[in-house]
Amino acid sequence: MINTVNLNELKFDEKGLIPAIVTDAKTKRVLTLAYMNRESLKISMEKELTCFFSRSRQELWLKGETSGNYQHIVSITADCDRDALVVMVEPDGPACHLNTESCFEYPVFQSENRSEFSYEGLLKLIEGRKEEKKEGSYTTYLFEKGLDKILKKVGEESTEVIIAAKAEDKKETIYEIADLAYHVMVLMVEAGISLEDIRRELASRHVIDHKVKQEKMTK
Repeated sequence: MINTVNLNELKFDEKGLIPAIVTDAKTKRVLTLAYMNRESLKISMEKELTCFFSRSRQELWLKGETSGNYQHIVSITADCDRDALVVMVEPDGPACHLNTESCFEYPVFQSENRSEFSYEGLLKLIEGRKEEKKEGSYTTYLFEKGLDKILKKVGEESTEVIIAAKAEDKKETIYEIADLAYHVMVLMVEAGISLEDIRRELASRHVIDHKVKQEKMTK
């Protein structure tokens, strides 16, 4: 059982506010930074929708009440000092008042030695190779050859994963799984399947698995 933090343990500032970092539960992307007071936090928990306190208007505001871009709360977690919150949500639309997915859209610095990776970013890159053909691109080559070629590569990479795993070669298995994942994502783009489609399917199986485990425990 998870031990939850009592609201009385939270440390609100001298104005009665606590910062709330709102993050997309699926992509893990930071959407916005807002503030809550005790009342808005209680409303958020009761409605399972983000409710904040506007410092400029000095009033409560339920996110999405005007725009329709509600943020459905998955979880709220306090930091070790109990003076900040992370709110994981499933958003109905853009988080920013400028109609962008996130309020954090303006790069200040990017390391030349390190790059940020996400499956969403990779899928967008693959989609781009299909929409705008790039000469010399292997991904574009696969799309030009069509579904049969893509399926053949998925089959070949699946076999390579099996061979590496059977040999108990962890490093090679990781390498081959990455190859397989890439080719599966090419297939997804070709078939019009999104990451959200896969997430939704896996989430439904998780619920089923949980129910099966409960049934076995009661027998």
